[in-house]
Amino acid sequence: MVKQRSALDSIPAYKQGAMPSTSDVVKLSSNENPFPPLASVRAAVAEELERIHLYPSMAAPELTSRVATLQGVEPENIVFGAGSVEVATQLVQASAGEGDEVMFAWRSFEAYPIIAIGAGATPVQVPLTADERHDLDAMVDAITDRTAIIFVCNPNNPTGATLTHAEVRAFITRVPSDVLVVIDEAYEHFNRDAETAIGIDLYREFPNVAVLHTFSKAYGLAGLRIGYAVAQADVAANLRKVSVPFAVSALAQTAALASLDAEAELGERIDDIVSERTRVTEELRAQGWNVGESQANFVWLRLGDDTERIDAGLTGSGVLARAFPGEGIRITIGSPEANGRALAALAGVRQEATR
Repeated sequence: MVKQRSALDSIPAYKQGAMPSTSDVVKLSSNENPFPPLASVRAAVAEELERIHLYPSMAAPELTSRVATLQGVEPENIVFGAGSVEVATQLVQASAGEGDEVMFAWRSFEAYPIIAIGAGATPVQVPLTADERHDLDAMVDAITDRTAIIFVCNPNNPTGATLTHAEVRAFITRVPSDVLVVIDEAYEHFNRDAETAIGIDLYREFPNVAVLHTFSKAYGLAGLRIGYAVAQADVAANLRKVSVPFAVSALAQTAALASLDAEAELGERIDDIVSERTRVTEELRAQGWNVGESQANFVWLRLGDDTERIDAGLTGSGVLARAFPGEGIRITIGSPEANGRALAALAGVRQEATR
């Protein structure tokens, strides 16, 4: 047998949300946008198909300039990757290695420990508070001289909870200046919390802050894989050194530009998803479920040991959600019809349990 890294034995492979095997099953397991691509985005991608025999521009100059203007930073502060998860991987590879620690709340985005171990670093998981939020005091207490990078997912995946600007700002002031704090805002477009932390504002104030954004969720480009980091110039330069060459396709770059051109139309879709999130949350609470206040495009049910039973009931009703055994179930906000299926299934599971 060829040599393999023994450290990888301690982590499972990333688990994709369950995929439907028949057309009568609804998929609410992957935090995808329920709307199909906009006509203008489809047209732009179709035109770009004529050039897929050519390599894309690694620098993505037009998109980089556009996003830099949008964020109010310089182009040198923007780094793209194949989804924000790939940019998160770049951040860890550039900042942490053997003997270093990568800290994050838990449960949070399940790729964080995989990325950390993949870079040879040690993942440090800090349990969430009872109300499903980052325990920032405990995270400060967990910092050691080996801590290299800290991920703060806001809103948090899978709980949907947010952190206020004041909380995160106070946290960063207690973090050593040589530790990189990464504010992962994959779900920022769905966030309606007026007090929430805004990554780009904190980036402007603190030189050890980087911000992650993605086009997968609100923009509906999950299948094309494109996200980016906003980081200080020296950090960004190192991200480019460890990035996968040509990872961001020309199709993805074109679709992202077209999506930015269609912000108003996309905004209407986002408002529809937020409205559905409110409806689903209210109906679940009316059924008797304990549902937190999510600011993402999903809701979270903390179910503990009952998780697998309830997930089986959903699956049996043709609804695929994302179950975390022994912890809970994350249900993506889909179309009104799909959400209705999920609500009916959960009502049935609850009624069955009371018999």
